[in-house]
Amino acid sequence: MSLGNKTLATLPTGVERPRYDRSKLTAGIVHIGLGNFHRAHQAWYLHRLMQQGEALDWAIIGAGVRPGDAAMRDKLLEQDCLTTLIELDPSGTSAEVTGAMIDFLPVEEDNATLITTMTDPAIRIVSLTVTEGGYFLDGSGALDTSHGDIIHDATYPDAPRTAFGAIIAALKARRDRGLMPFTCQCCDNLQNNGEILRQVIIGLAELSAPDLADWINENAAFPNAMVDCIVPATGQAERDLVHKIGIDDAAPVTHENYRQWVIEDRFCAGRPPWENVGATLTQDVHAYESMKIRMLNAGHQVLANVGEILGLPTISSCMQDAQVSAFFSKVQTEEIAPYVDAVPDLSPQKYLALIEKRFANPAIRDTTRRVAFDGSSRHFGFVIPILQDAIEAKGSIVGLALVEAFWARMCAGLREDGSVIEPNDPHWTALTEAAVKARSNPGAWLEQSVFYAGVADDMAFKAAFDDWLTLIWRDGARAALDRYLAT
Repeated sequence: MSLGNKTLATLPTGVERPRYDRSKLTAGIVHIGLGNFHRAHQAWYLHRLMQQGEALDWAIIGAGVRPGDAAMRDKLLEQDCLTTLIELDPSGTSAEVTGAMIDFLPVEEDNATLITTMTDPAIRIVSLTVTEGGYFLDGSGALDTSHGDIIHDATYPDAPRTAFGAIIAALKARRDRGLMPFTCQCCDNLQNNGEILRQVIIGLAELSAPDLADWINENAAFPNAMVDCIVPATGQAERDLVHKIGIDDAAPVTHENYRQWVIEDRFCAGRPPWENVGATLTQDVHAYESMKIRMLNAGHQVLANVGEILGLPTISSCMQDAQVSAFFSKVQTEEIAPYVDAVPDLSPQKYLALIEKRFANPAIRDTTRRVAFDGSSRHFGFVIPILQDAIEAKGSIVGLALVEAFWARMCAGLREDGSVIEPNDPHWTALTEAAVKARSNPGAWLEQSVFYAGVADDMAFKAAFDDWLTLIWRDGARAALDRYLAT
């Protein structure tokens, strides 16, 4: 059955569908970056509110700033911006059609329609999921003002290429018309993600309009948030699954049976009552962010790099491998959890047990390749900060050094069975060059100061890394796992 407004009433039995009148929804949010995660997470929370008769004036207008977003736009508009969500529980699957999104803007080089839409006073939140590596940060975590797109947006602020330039242009138009700003809400996996978004927006605005930057800084809001739900990429298996249920959806989304959203309650133009459907609104997100980013996101990198080297196809298969799962547990317990604070009703030890269960879910075919993607952002953002804390505390860093050695080995581009690891990072060429050099000179990997400034000079870390990478190349990943697990 084709998915669309006209077929909602006749969807297969057992498929939950919108109970609200979608024709009466009005927009309150523009979301930039309409990937699977947004539709399984933020859009789902809003859909749940609408199912209760709430937040009907907070519907989502989708947007994208990359040429590839146009393909997603075509798919979603063809089915009236509806999405089939399939929850993958080890005990079975369930399906739900969500309808909180009502439009998808055309993808334009100058973002003119996006800017006009965000200028509308009805839009009170502009949210983003543009990936951890999409914020134009340099090695020190500051805005990379040398990047070509940032230079373009600073030079031509009325015809910006980036989402951030478009946001600034819309905020300028609102200021000039005497309108209040909207809240800028980051939904990416970044520590202090709201503050990072503020830094990027203010930093870019200062390059062309310092007075506007001051106005945004004083009047707009950038709440921090922690988002959590494992959402695999959609491939043929996922499309086949939704067809088996009886729905023809060109862009279905599968997800685990777990969600968490912790939001700093700091909005300048109102917000939906997300707490009514399970989100946590708080004044302090930091502890939640730290626990999730350090244990789950960094934990993904602990698994994915060695998993790629060994040819383990999914995260659940990594957890089913006795050596790899023991490696994961030991690194988490001894070298990550000591630098994570408890949150209300959840200790690091309980959270570790929770994510071990989630990662082992065989119904979630979350590929090792997807999780290993963009390691240059994920190691820099998730793993190395823990390493810095461990070095400062004079704690154990042996396991973390092994994690980094596995990443260096993976970036050489070959698995141990001889198969090719296809390019899997925006900086793959540079990473591969460093990885090949590091085979005979492990220190060459740590010379990448954009990642390792501040830790490469620590003699204990450098010695452990050198030993691990030498052992991995000489005797293989499993020999390294054996040695580490025996310590």
